[in-house]
Order: sequence, then C-alpha cells, then structure tokens
Amino acid sequence: MQPQTTLVLTSQAHEDGKIIAALTEMPLPEPAENELVIAVEAAPINPSDLGLLFSSARVDQATFAPGRVEAPLSPAGLAALSGRLGEVMPVGNEGAGTVIAAGSSPRAQALIGRRVATFAGGMYARHRVVPIEACMVLPEGTSAQDGAAAFVNPLTALGFVETLRAVGGKGIVHTAAASNLGQMLVRLCAAEGVPLVNVVRKPEQADLLRGLGAAHVVDSSSPDFAADLRQALEATGADTVFDAIGGGPLLGTILSTMEQVGRAAAGAYSRYGSTAKKRAYVYGMLDTGPITLPRDIGFVWDVSGWLLGPTMEALGPEVRARMTARVGQDLTTLFASSYKAQVPLSRVLDADVVADYNRRATGAKYLILPQE
Repeated sequence: MQPQTTLVLTSQAHEDGKIIAALTEMPLPEPAENELVIAVEAAPINPSDLGLLFSSARVDQATFAPGRVEAPLSPAGLAALSGRLGEVMPVGNEGAGTVIAAGSSPRAQALIGRRVATFAGGMYARHRVVPIEACMVLPEGTSAQDGAAAFVNPLTALGFVETLRAVGGKGIVHTAAASNLGQMLVRLCAAEGVPLVNVVRKPEQADLLRGLGAAHVVDSSSPDFAADLRQALEATGADTVFDAIGGGPLLGTILSTMEQVGRAAAGAYSRYGSTAKKRAYVYGMLDTGPITLPRDIGFVWDVSGWLLGPTMEALGPEVRARMTARVGQDLTTLFASSYKAQVPLSRVLDADVVADYNRRATGAKYLILPQE
C-alpha cells in the first residue's frame, strides 16, 4: 500500500545567509497514469548532489541538530543562489528501488514488484513518484546497490565517448581520473578501443588505475608531470579533454602540452601555432576558481562546458536508447560502482557522516539506504 507521506532530504537557501539541510516529512502524491511509486532502497551521493545539498556553504562551521544542518554562506555564495532563496529543494539525482504502486496504465501496472533505477531527482527519500520514462527496469536479480548509480556516471562515461566520436576526436584526456567515473572510463575505453590519458593527483591514485589496466596514467604532483604528459599525448594522439577540476591552471597545462605535440608534428614553424584541433570540455568544479589558460596554446582550440542532460538531448533518441541499453547490459562489470560506506537516510546529516562525504575525496563515495 502506498504511504501518505515520506521522509525526504531537502536543502533550502535562506536570505539570512545560510543553507539548511533537513530530513523533512512530505506528502507523497498519488501516481498519475504513467507514473510509478518507488520504495527507494539505495541512492549514491555524487558531487552534483553535494552542489545542491550544501553548495558553497561552510560545512566546517555548521550547526548540527538531529536531522538538520545549518551552514553559513559567504556573501558571494549567497548571491550565486539568489534564484533558489526560500525554495525547499529535494536532493538526490538518482537511485534504485522497488515499484510498490503505479498509475492506471497497463505499462505502469506491469512494473509493480519490479526493481528499477531512475534519474528523476529527489531520490534521497524513502519513497518517490516518478514517470516511467525516467526509469530503467533492472535485470532480474540485480540489487538496488548495483542499480543505484546506473545513470549519472555510466551515461557520463558513455557520453564522453559519444562526444569524442561526434567531433572526430582521436583520444581522451580525463582529469581527476581515479574517481568512480574515471575507473568506469578506463574500463569502457579499453573495451571500445579509445585511447585514454588519465590525469591524477596522487601516486596511490596512479597505482589504482594501473591496477585496472590503464595504459597511460600521469600524476600532476610528480616533478616529471610535464614530460610524462607529453609522452602520453604523443603515444595516444589524445586531443579532447574532459575536465572535472574546472578552476586553476591544469586544463591550460594540458592544452599547452597538446600544442607542443602539435607543433613538433607539424615540423614547419607558424606564428599562429599548430593547426591540430584541441578541444576541452569542463564538466566539474572541484576547483571553483577561475580557469587559467596560457597564451602558448595557439589559436586552434575550443573550451566549453559539458553537462549530461543537454548532451543526451543533443545526441538524439537512437543514441540515448543505445547508451541506456549498454548500461543495463554491463551494469555490474564495465559500469560497476564502489562505495566507501553505506549510511541510513536517518543518519545522512550526522556531523561525522557529513564531514566525511563532503570532503569529496577519491574513494570516499557514499551510498544512502533510505529503507534502512
């Protein structure tokens, strides 16, 4: 039987300069004709979810109470959230669970009792009403933990490869490459024969990716980073960057090194630099500072933003169908996720738990279990 209310994790930005994250009891609407009522069993905490939950608030200065966190914002942080002031926003992009009720359509009714994954927002909740179109029916026997992250990271990894092919690129450079997404991309590119250069920030991250079979891993903290990066670019011909860092000089360094490789390959000097195309897509904000580009990158380059939703829309329905089918096929192999910890929804705002997952560190991914 469908409950009348459900527990939901929400975030609200206030005019007085703080964000309030709270576990809130909210009404659960009746499903429309083509909607499903899901008992949410597992939902991952992705960086994009933390961007909604806490934004740029100073969580280290937060006030904690049972099921509630109040964290201060800087004046600039408050100004950036002017469009959502006062709005109570459910958190959680994706998750998986069992359909316990459904709308009147035969399509919806046929899914009662099935486990599905969904990318519908508001998934840090005990229950969620979602359209059928936002769901992926999981293969029989698939656990909610295996299906919880079936959308954001797998489709992002596939989206990188599809984007590369759409623009005629030769290979990928990926930053912050030891993440769950980065590990998926290593496996996917190996399966697809796509050259991949992985840029990490620590020696142990490099060892992790090499253990997965990554052929080209460079550590930006190494004194040999510049030489190692150039060697990897020469070996792979990689000309397309997917950058999770955002701010700082790293993206510029990669483009500059690509330009050096292009000039060397061209042989003849040109004051305009290499004609080899260099593309960069910024898809994350691990560094919220300005992006710094040097002037030695020539003139043949593009830097733009990359978001999963608009990219999926631009790729078209046939490509989207192919991508989601591939995820379902390889959910527990190529697209498997790993987690540092699993936490009940009731504890997701405990001070020690928040401090750990809000570090956004490699290997510190959390999975929320709303049914506890």
